[in-house]
Amino acid sequence: MAKPAPTKNAGDGATAVVPVPSPFEYHVYGPRKLSFTSWRDLLSSSWKNPDYRRMVIACFIQGAYLLELDRQEKRDERTGLAPQWWRPFKYRLVQALVDERDGSIYGAVLEWDRQAALSDYIPFRPTRAPAAVVALRGTLLKAPTFRRDFVDDLRFLAWDSLKGSVRFAGALAALRAAARKFGAGNVCVGGHSLGAGFALQVGKALAKEGVFVECHVFNPPSVSLAMSLKGFAETAGELWGRVRAWIPYMGAQAGGDAGGGGNSESEAKASLARAGMAKWLPHLYINTNDYICCYYSDAASGTATVAIGGGGGSGTSKAGVARMVVVSKGPSKFLAAHGLEQWWADDVELQVALNHSKLVDRQLRSLYAPPPAAPAARS
Repeated sequence: MAKPAPTKNAGDGATAVVPVPSPFEYHVYGPRKLSFTSWRDLLSSSWKNPDYRRMVIACFIQGAYLLELDRQEKRDERTGLAPQWWRPFKYRLVQALVDERDGSIYGAVLEWDRQAALSDYIPFRPTRAPAAVVALRGTLLKAPTFRRDFVDDLRFLAWDSLKGSVRFAGALAALRAAARKFGAGNVCVGGHSLGAGFALQVGKALAKEGVFVECHVFNPPSVSLAMSLKGFAETAGELWGRVRAWIPYMGAQAGGDAGGGGNSESEAKASLARAGMAKWLPHLYINTNDYICCYYSDAASGTATVAIGGGGGSGTSKAGVARMVVVSKGPSKFLAAHGLEQWWADDVELQVALNHSKLVDRQLRSLYAPPPAAPAARS
C-alpha cells in the first residue's frame, strides 16, 4: 500500500494529508468503458452481450480477491475496496465463503440488490442478468492464506480434482442453495485460476445432478500429474490396440482384440457425439501464453466445431462441450497472461475456439457417458 503524500497549505504552511488511492480501487484498476447498470438496461439489456457478461463476472471475481485483502488489511465495510466491484452493477454481498481452518475468504455469493436498483429507477432485473453469482478467487501470494491456497494447488496437481477440499464443499453448498432459491437458469458461478478449477468442478458436480448453472472460468489450471498419466495411458492403449491389429497370425481374434484395444478412442468419439445434446456448456477464457491454462487450447482431431449462440448458458451448441474464448492479441508475458485484469481490458482481442479441447472432453466425459446397461433378465 502506498503511503499518503503530505502537501503543504499555501496559507499557513501547515501540512495536510491527502490520501493516495489504492491501486485496486475500481476507478483506478477497473475497466474504463464498461457501463454501469441503469434504467436503460430495461429497454436494451447489456447482459445480453457476451463481452459485457465476461467483463462484469471478472469484476465480481476481483471483488472476491479484495474481500480477502480487505480482511487481511482490516478494512471495514465503509473503507473496504471489494464492494466497489459489484455495487455499480446493483449487486450486494449476501455471503462470504470462509475457510474455517484459517478464516480466509475464498469466495463471495452476490445477489441482485433490488433496493439499490429501485433507488436508480430500475424496478426489476434486466434481461439475462443473473439473480445470484458465486465468485471464487484464485491463489493469493500472501502469508495469511497462501498455505491453504497452495495445498489446494498441490491437490489439483496431484489428483486433477479438488473434491477433497473444504472449499469445494463450501462452494458446492453455496451454489446449490442459490440454484434452489432462484432456479438454476438464474444463477452463475465464476472463478479465476484456482477458483476457476473450483468453479468448473462444482458446476460439473451440479450438472451430474441435473442442475445446469451458467459457468465462467478464467485461466483454469490445466496441468496435473493425474491427467498427464491418464492421457498417457489412453494414448498407450490406442497404440497397443493398433499394434495388435497388425499381427497377422491372430486371425479373427486379432480383429476382436483390436476393437477392444481401441475402446477408449471409440468411447471418446461417442462422448463427443453425445456432447452435442449436453445441456451444460461451461465458458472457458484462455490465454495460450499462460503456462497454467494453455493446455486447454489443444484441440482434439477430427471433431466437430462449437456453434456459438451467445454469452449465456442458453446459447446454441450443436456440437461441443464448452465455449472457449482465447486471447488472440493481449498479454504475452506469463504473469500478465495469467492475470484477471486482461478479461476486462479494452485493448485485448479475443476469438472463439472452434475445435473441441482434448482436456475439456476428458474432464467432462463422465457427464456424457451413457448409463450402465441393465443386467439381462434370467429365464
